[in-house]
Amino acid sequence: MLHDEGGNGRPILLLHGLMGSARTWRTHVPWLREHGHVHTFDAAGHGRPAPAELTTGAFVADLASHLEKFDEPLVVIGHSMGALHAWCLAAAHPDCVAALVLEDMAPDFRGRTAANWAAMVEQWPQPFPTEQAVIDFFGPVAGQYFLDSFDRRDDGWHLHGEVATFRDISEEWGTRAFWDEWHSIRVPALLIEGEFTITPEGQMQEMSSRPGTEYVRIAGAGHLVHDDKPDEYRAAVEQFLTGERSAQARSFRAG
Repeated sequence: MLHDEGGNGRPILLLHGLMGSARTWRTHVPWLREHGHVHTFDAAGHGRPAPAELTTGAFVADLASHLEKFDEPLVVIGHSMGALHAWCLAAAHPDCVAALVLEDMAPDFRGRTAANWAAMVEQWPQPFPTEQAVIDFFGPVAGQYFLDSFDRRDDGWHLHGEVATFRDISEEWGTRAFWDEWHSIRVPALLIEGEFTITPEGQMQEMSSRPGTEYVRIAGAGHLVHDDKPDEYRAAVEQFLTGERSAQARSFRAG
């Protein structure tokens, strides 16, 4: 579940989005090693058993149970579902997190449902017989995301979890908000939103009113900002990580 990707220095943890996997960060791991010791994580229900209750709290508890090896707070970088889990981890376990990078996720999707989306996923032509079949069906960006996530078997590429699990994970987001968790955290954060976001209009900008929070909107990017606009994503993250490290050094010298 927790994969050591190498590097030296402060621990950096990467959390993938819904229907993703640790492998979806593979193109970003090399440059992130320049900023610390990188780890990736496969969320429960994504290639391994899901929690008994498909709640954000249960997924965060599962994540926290795998972080006992770390003896210092982590920089946690999350995309979509992973971003939500990142800030809820910071809220529930404040000593575990030093800083946050949150990509294209908002606190309040109440009123939305995943039922139609799940019905569409049920109709995907599984297994996909070849890599090219995945690319042809989803396009180059989302296609690579799913190639990095799906299970490869003798007969082709299969979804790496149950559609009902993925549906129920996102269904919870339509029943409750996570503003309280967001406002309770006290660590620096960078918010990255794509121009063609899936988030409710204006919520990520509203999140940026929390002290210690920076906000970047990347033009031309869809929900997979780090894959759609990798250079712009890297520039924003590196600027934040470098500034956050400098602030820590100044604080240490002052102390």
